[in-house]
Amino acid sequence: MVRRDELTDQQWELLVPLIPRAATGRPRVSDRQVVNGMVYKIRTGISWRDLPKRYWPWQTVHTRFRSYAVDGVFARALRQIQARADPRRRNIVERCFNRLKGFRGIATGYEKTATSYEAAVSLASVLLWARSV
Repeated sequence: MVRRDELTDQQWELLVPLIPRAATGRPRVSDRQVVNGMVYKIRTGISWRDLPKRYWPWQTVHTRFRSYAVDGVFARALRQIQARADPRRRNIVERCFNRLKGFRGIATGYEKTATSYEAAVSLASVLLWARSV
């Protein structure tokens, strides 16, 4: 059973091709668990240090979030999902804006940099749009 603050299989399938793979070095922790940690953080609005242990050390999740934000991973995912959506269904866009308020980390504007905030909004939008595609 998927928790409310975790990715569904459908959402993960949309994101997985866009997540950069490590070419060398030691094996990375599970990408899905790390992204689930990011989702938990923006959904609840907690600080990175308060992230539950089931999502790996908070430093790992935060470092990857910053890396994905700079690389534009979530913005690209959002553009891909929006390209698949029916442009005549304007109400989906309006509902997306209303539902973004439910993500406490976005509603409070807690992120310190514009890049991080944009990545958080993009990730939350990906989750919401993935339901409608």
